[in-house]
Amino acid sequence: MTNTFNKATLAVMLAASVAFTACNQAAKKSETTMTDSTQTKPQLPQASAFEKTINGKQTHLYILKNKNGMEAAVTNYGGRVVSLLVPDKDGKLTDVVLGFENVDGFINSKEPYYGATIGRFGNRIAKGKFKLDGKEYTLAINNGQNTLHGGHPGFQETVWDAKQIDSATLELSYLAKDMEGGFPGNLNVKVTYQITDDNAMKVSYSATTDKSTVVNLTNHAFFNLNGEGSGTILDHSVQMAADNYTPVDSTLIPTGKIEAVAGTPFDFTKPTKIGERINQQNEQLKNGKGYDHNFVLSKHDISTPIATVIGDKSGIKMEVFTEEPGLQFYSGNFMQSQNTMKHGKKDEYRTSFALETQHYPDSPNQPTFPSTELKPGQTYKTQSIYKFSVVK
Repeated sequence: MTNTFNKATLAVMLAASVAFTACNQAAKKSETTMTDSTQTKPQLPQASAFEKTINGKQTHLYILKNKNGMEAAVTNYGGRVVSLLVPDKDGKLTDVVLGFENVDGFINSKEPYYGATIGRFGNRIAKGKFKLDGKEYTLAINNGQNTLHGGHPGFQETVWDAKQIDSATLELSYLAKDMEGGFPGNLNVKVTYQITDDNAMKVSYSATTDKSTVVNLTNHAFFNLNGEGSGTILDHSVQMAADNYTPVDSTLIPTGKIEAVAGTPFDFTKPTKIGERINQQNEQLKNGKGYDHNFVLSKHDISTPIATVIGDKSGIKMEVFTEEPGLQFYSGNFMQSQNTMKHGKKDEYRTSFALETQHYPDSPNQPTFPSTELKPGQTYKTQSIYKFSVVK
């Protein structure tokens, strides 16, 4: 009986030991998985790296988030989107916007527009001149013989006044003084960035002036839906609700014509890879060194997506909604590996794209284009939305 008891006791002890070991290994495995998951999550830049005084004004980094874990980092230096974390098809958070790990990176960048709020006039104005109410205005030239994105100083160089409304909303404001950059009128501008609970980044713009002027505001986020530093964007799929586009001359100024995309490399009315036709022999592709053109959007309102892009590796889908009549599609043709981005990779050729919601380029000199004039007593008001989901 004693032997039986000892054997039973020994069996129980061995079983308990095996169970304890198994539980301990499971706990370690679970702990490792959690650690690995934490390590693979892209980190937002440190807020302290964005503390700087520029022209007597303080810069900061603001974090916006929704209940789903989507996060954005925005700095008031240039009103820039620095990071945008969205889940991929496996639920892994992915940083889909190119940016720098500190404010000095943006200040010293060879590419001045990363993530920036663009103004007073997005895109190009021919030879830096336009007439308004019979008077000719001369702007700063900063793109060959033309003015690009407001010239100098543009809104990307501005330290905006910032007010974080709540955990998901940031309001930026700026007074662009009369004749700043050559533009008439004291322009009071307000831009609001909001991360919504349907995994979208909503950008709202408003402006008023005390003198007739021209206004065309946008955001210049550089996207890679596979994640910053993940390689080329040429296998991203793009679809746009645009049957027409505005062809350009060799300096990327619209010719004034509106031409059909059908039968050309500019037909994205059905999902098409960015790289599928980008190297075709085509005068417009030669002028832009790829895609750097304004697409004339079909009739729409803010509830209908006018562009859809899908990352080929991540499965991340971005839908663009806007109240604007045009969309500038830029395929990263001038990226030259001159900058090291926040996750340690260079901004190599065609490793990001931009979709800038806008009025057409050179509108002040093109009377047949939708007007960008803003008069005293009027309010410029528009919004654009970048909504994210996944395709399995």
